[in-house]
Amino acid sequence: MKQIKYIFLVAFAFSISSCNIDELPNPNGPSIEGVLLDANKSELQTLVTGSEDLLRQEIGFYYDVASIIGREYYFFTGSDPRYTGELLGKGDAMLDNAGFYGTRPYFGRYRNVKNLNVLIDAATNSSSITPTELKGYQGFAKTFQAYELSLAANLQYENGIRTDVSDIDNLGAFRSYNEALADILALLDEANGDLNGSEFSFNLSSAMADYNTPATFAKFNRALSARIALYQGNNSDAASRLAGSFMMDDVSNPARFYSSAGGDFLNNLFRVPGQADAIIAHPTFTTDAEAGDARLSKVQARDTLTLDGLSGSYDVWVYKTNGDFVPYITKAELMLINAEANIGSDNGTAVSIINTIRANNGVADYAGGTTDADLINEVLYQRRYSLFGEGHRWIDMRRLGKLAELPIDRAGDDVWVQLPRPVSEPQ
Repeated sequence: MKQIKYIFLVAFAFSISSCNIDELPNPNGPSIEGVLLDANKSELQTLVTGSEDLLRQEIGFYYDVASIIGREYYFFTGSDPRYTGELLGKGDAMLDNAGFYGTRPYFGRYRNVKNLNVLIDAATNSSSITPTELKGYQGFAKTFQAYELSLAANLQYENGIRTDVSDIDNLGAFRSYNEALADILALLDEANGDLNGSEFSFNLSSAMADYNTPATFAKFNRALSARIALYQGNNSDAASRLAGSFMMDDVSNPARFYSSAGGDFLNNLFRVPGQADAIIAHPTFTTDAEAGDARLSKVQARDTLTLDGLSGSYDVWVYKTNGDFVPYITKAELMLINAEANIGSDNGTAVSIINTIRANNGVADYAGGTTDADLINEVLYQRRYSLFGEGHRWIDMRRLGKLAELPIDRAGDDVWVQLPRPVSEPQ
């Protein structure tokens, strides 16, 4: 199994506010100037591998923040009260624009966007690759840039984000959420065009083994584009984009690579169950579930843990080992996008897809109402359980105007709409 090693040539500290890149020294590799001038294939591979590594950096904060605000789980720890205080809007607590829970996942995403810009520039200036190989690097890089920007947009929402950061001395303006989604979708489409007729002269981790050619990677790209189209509320476009995805293929989900091998990176979403510091499923995850639902295996019963006026009796158990891969997007999500995309135009097909999802998880056919509102609620229910702990519920409830339906566990708690723009960014 191929490992991703830490490669510090590409570990740039990227600060949007100061517009500087501080290179971290690499005593075993070439300078960044040399790479940008005329990189060989080995150096380009280093940048590709580094981007897969950076996709893992700070991502645990993203999942925790989205899942805590979305009332999927709590983080009980005696070392930092902000997880049960600020993130849950306890009393008079407000979100801190300098808080690690906002700054680390935000800048972690832009750090990789910058690394991928370096890859694009290095490949463009390289005399070691063919034009079709160049298109492969560009399609790969732009696809993951779009993915990283989408996560930043999920956190910032109406604050907007920068989507053009290619020139660090002349950063693009902040784009509204809707504008950012349009930019992200356009970037995915541009990447898909690059992938068409291209060649991959680089290797990806084993977590991407089913997506290591331009044709198969393009299916990952189309899957991401369907997600963004759904976020835009464009159901017909989302459905059409699914046709080019891996939804119906017998393949693994595209994912981040983790390993316990020496020198590699452990799954930073894995937690040993039964600990005093614990990720605790929101109590409604089990009480709202249908009997026999196989997705209840994502939690594990434990002694009740109580902290800060909150309590729970189930550890989150989505990842069973510290080497489990973490998907970027799953076939289950694609099926749910397909179901939602059909609501309002073909509710019968939506119900059929819902029933397939339910059957796949050991639950009887849907027996509820078939109005658009009924089916949206059912899709949200299925997304809650199929995508538990993957950072979707907060975004789902927000995009469908249902944040007020998330549970309030203590009098005075708040459900936040978005994180504040980081203090180092212009306000």
